[in-house]
Amino acid sequence: MATANISRPQDRLEAFGIYQLACGLFHEFWADSEILGKDYRGRELSKQQVRSLDSVCANIEEGFGRGFGKELPQHLKIARGEARESRGRYARCSHLLAGDLIKERLSTLDPIIGGLTNTINTIEAKQRRVAAASSPVTRHPSPVTSQ
Repeated sequence: MATANISRPQDRLEAFGIYQLACGLFHEFWADSEILGKDYRGRELSKQQVRSLDSVCANIEEGFGRGFGKELPQHLKIARGEARESRGRYARCSHLLAGDLIKERLSTLDPIIGGLTNTINTIEAKQRRVAAASSPVTRHPSPVTSQ
């Protein structure tokens, strides 16, 4: 029995390139954690790094899952904070991970952080424009004519 090839449209989350980068980085961390896990200090760093890298992905997912209102920028800000945390932790892993590997990971985190910042700014600017367009115009009397 042949199964039908049912294609579904790609949702906005799956099309969000920053999300794809973050998920890819999370998967790359599995190899990094093998190296870090060989040292007791590395195991502690690895525990925190897996949480922060996962949180980047999870907060983007939750933000998109809640729609495109006020909560999306908030979740993207949390994801950005977690990405910055991950960036700093990779720098602190320099005693156990090769310098070229750290540079590669940082070169992935930089566009994630920058892309989240740009996305947050774009969404918030659009929300301000919509709010300004929907608020009634109030006129204040001129100080000269109100005497």
